[in-house]
Amino acid sequence: MPQVLNHPLIAQRYFFPTRIPFPDPFWVEREGVRLSCYFHRPLPGAPTVVHFHGNGEVVSDYLGDFLHILESLGANVFIAEYRGYSMSDGSPQLGEMLDDVVAMVNAIGEPAEKLIFFGRSVGSIFALEAAHRFPTAAGLILESGIADPLERILLRVSPGEMGTTMEKLQLEVRQRLDHRAKIGGYGGPTLILHTRHDGLVDVSHGERLHEWAGGKKQLRVFANGNHNDIMLVNAAEYFELVRKFVSEVS
Repeated sequence: MPQVLNHPLIAQRYFFPTRIPFPDPFWVEREGVRLSCYFHRPLPGAPTVVHFHGNGEVVSDYLGDFLHILESLGANVFIAEYRGYSMSDGSPQLGEMLDDVVAMVNAIGEPAEKLIFFGRSVGSIFALEAAHRFPTAAGLILESGIADPLERILLRVSPGEMGTTMEKLQLEVRQRLDHRAKIGGYGGPTLILHTRHDGLVDVSHGERLHEWAGGKKQLRVFANGNHNDIMLVNAAEYFELVRKFVSEVS
């Protein structure tokens, strides 16, 4: 039976992919679908930050300063790309994208203990899936993360439009997108970054994720910035928090 989360209306209304190519992609294949990720690994033996970007973003948005700052902090960087984004095949089917996470992490070729999962905005969905599937990961960072995926889906599409019921949608979300269970079941260290005035994903999402986290945890709510400029506006403190986190879990 087709998954409700793979319904094309979710792909059309919830995700905002753009097709921007970039040089030297690191291709990850799963069941005939190729995903155009990027792997920057100048530091043998160093931990790898596995970054899942936000909704209206693509890999190329992170190939400049972000990449080099993380390298300066002592980390290699793997930037995940989603179906339908950049040069990847397919369309953004949420259920399939969750399973793509496993293929991407396996393709890195490093033990989970050397990986730090980092999800921004919608990327928090996939970072949490990674932490759930690879619970011995070194660390988890969530920026402007989502505590309640069902809330976000229902902003864009109704169950009736997809030919299903609220009960069936709730059941599938509970089975596949239970963020409380995922972050609560991850025992590693977690850093949660959010802004007080996030106009897209309310700060209460970050507060709930912090409350539910099962391991050592830190929440930083910035007074300045919004959903899409949290890193830029708070760059000095933002990257100092990331630096301390990476150094402590390495």
